[in-house]
Amino acid sequence: MRIRATVAAVTGALALSALVVPSAANAADAHHSVLSDVVRAAHDASGTKSGARSIAADETAPLDLTFSKLSVNGGKPIVVGTTNTVTVPTTFTVTHAADVDVFADDFMLDVELYRGSFDDPTNILFGDVAPTCKTVSSTVATCKGQIDVWPQDDFIGNADATTWKAVGFAADLNGQDPSDPDFDPSQIGFVEQDGLGTTKLQRFSKLTVNAAPEPVKKGKTITVTGKLTRANWDDFAYHGYTVQPVKLQFRKKTSTAYTTVKTIKSSSTGALKTTVTASVDGYWRYSFAGTSTTPAVTTTGDYVDVQ
Repeated sequence: MRIRATVAAVTGALALSALVVPSAANAADAHHSVLSDVVRAAHDASGTKSGARSIAADETAPLDLTFSKLSVNGGKPIVVGTTNTVTVPTTFTVTHAADVDVFADDFMLDVELYRGSFDDPTNILFGDVAPTCKTVSSTVATCKGQIDVWPQDDFIGNADATTWKAVGFAADLNGQDPSDPDFDPSQIGFVEQDGLGTTKLQRFSKLTVNAAPEPVKKGKTITVTGKLTRANWDDFAYHGYTVQPVKLQFRKKTSTAYTTVKTIKSSSTGALKTTVTASVDGYWRYSFAGTSTTPAVTTTGDYVDVQ
């Protein structure tokens, strides 16, 4: 089960709820969910701690910190299948006031992804561990984090294969303990910054090829079959990607470059089938250029000996 200790960005309309101080033991392992709770440490399986109180967003103090230079997965889409957890890196810079200690034990920050509107996101993605930061100057730090996508635990569906937005947030508890009767939420510094960038989430694709017969006589027909499939996040299986253009490519045995022979479309089940005339020894492969929701994929070459 994925237990989430959270630090989250909020808007004025949302509550900063279940605010508790993380212990040193779990602080490094804290991971965050955006647009829900501000700070919730994983002290038990439920992820909450008795005695925590809810506070309103306007009870906290502004925190002098901004995010910049965000990169998610090196600018490449995040490609996810049906079962395996996918972890991609994030890097970003934070600029802060000289009196803001981003390395304090009770200071938390991160960048997360959401889909839909900022006030009411359809889904969120975050890292399982907190980012690590390095001092550049008294007011600048560079940070490395991650986004972890658990296909079946993050409740992603096919509609999530789209563009996601990035938001950064930071919370400085300043030694405040919400379980203390004298807890003062106005001493907690908090900031959230939307519009840091975007990234795409894509459904993992698979492609196969088989050229037959092998060997074949020169001038005879070669039949090249295959199948184009992609991850379905609604039932966590692979299904044919239908009516998609796929290139049939050929490389002579004596060459290092493939050339496109023809382009065909996948069937209603994702199947591929076409014929060519055997001329010389070489390798046959299929190549799919990809779409906005599905990454490109190319098979390895299937060698045919022409006699």
